[in-house]
Amino acid sequence: MGQDLYRDFRAAVDRPEEAIDLGYAALTIGLTANPNLDIPAYLRRIDQLAREVADRRDPAGDVYHSLAALNHVLFRQHGFGGNRDDYYDPRNSFLSEVLDRKIGIPISLSVLYMEVARRISVQVEGIGFPGHFLVKSSDGEEPIFIDPFHRGEIKLTEDLGQMLEKLYGRKVALRPQFLEATGKKQILKRMLANLKAIYLRNNSIGDALSIFDHLIILDPASAEEIRDRGSVYLRMGCFRQARDDFEEYLRLAPNAHDAAMIREQISDLEKQPDLLH
Repeated sequence: MGQDLYRDFRAAVDRPEEAIDLGYAALTIGLTANPNLDIPAYLRRIDQLAREVADRRDPAGDVYHSLAALNHVLFRQHGFGGNRDDYYDPRNSFLSEVLDRKIGIPISLSVLYMEVARRISVQVEGIGFPGHFLVKSSDGEEPIFIDPFHRGEIKLTEDLGQMLEKLYGRKVALRPQFLEATGKKQILKRMLANLKAIYLRNNSIGDALSIFDHLIILDPASAEEIRDRGSVYLRMGCFRQARDDFEEYLRLAPNAHDAAMIREQISDLEKQPDLLH
């Protein structure tokens, strides 16, 4: 029996939302790329960052002092920041690589920020803002939005409106749902979706398959991910696995818009020599 590289990820996410250790779960994504990844060592590094923040902040201070201490330690002292030169480098999405290289993308840097904050009992939440992941603290008089990609830059509500305008190239209403907290499983899903898109764009099919496996472990009823994994299997010449995924897709979404096309695909696969009975 080969090593189950998904065992730790499966154990990390197969539990209620509130019981998920986000930092640990994010680190386990890297095990398929590096089975020898020393996850406890990386968790200790996050613990150490939190101790440095705790040593710097005034215990009697308010949330603003705590966020200032967080920003100083992460962005000024240790130099974490966004990878603007190679945004689509897959390493930006692995938390272990972010800790090693001190660069990442908005969501991976936000996960690090959230995990350090949690260790010093500062309540922050991930915000799946359109096109740019942020962190929010609601402990002050009004919500504070922090941008870990831009070295902890503080954003006010009017700043977010300008970000939307820049993103869409026109005036866009700042809808309340844009500022809602993102759950841990959704954060992991978004991290994985980023990796999936990068690997498919680079034609790294084996790596993409691993990410599909993670996504389906996270949400076993995700019909589209199962269908798309079947397409990857098809490209790899794994006809039996492709057929199985397509059949599962039809079971989950029998009335899907592409159901007829998928049934035809299954019929073609059944003609493959290794699938003939």
